[in-house]
Amino acid sequence: MSLFGYLAVLAGAALVLFAGLAFVFVNRVLGRAPTPTSEAVGSSATVFRKLRKGEPLSQEESDFAAQAVADRGSLLAFSIPAAIFSLGCVFLFGGLEVHGPHSLRPYIGVGPMFGATNMTIRLLRIAALKKRLRAVA
Repeated sequence: MSLFGYLAVLAGAALVLFAGLAFVFVNRVLGRAPTPTSEAVGSSATVFRKLRKGEPLSQEESDFAAQAVADRGSLLAFSIPAAIFSLGCVFLFGGLEVHGPHSLRPYIGVGPMFGATNMTIRLLRIAALKKRLRAVA
């Protein structure tokens, strides 16, 4: 087995770990009772837009924003993009091990890696709203 094979095995182990953590996080979030604000379509985007612009929030929106910022800023929330990134690494390194660097097939794994990076940046942007939430509340 070459270096790519070992990296694929390491990425597979990371994938199992992060997928387990993501499972725990999603079950924890789904176990909560839904609020009327969280049930409305597009409510999180509306509340985050108000929070970014410094517009006043109702008490219900403020509670929802506090919960959403806490959820999306927790370390367990980052296990979801980490699992997706690890999946891309498994596909990339496994494909390089099997097909070699002369095939374009392994590089399809770069797509989930870009998606996971985008998701991580979005989670970080929402976690940065914690300071604005304290100022509004």
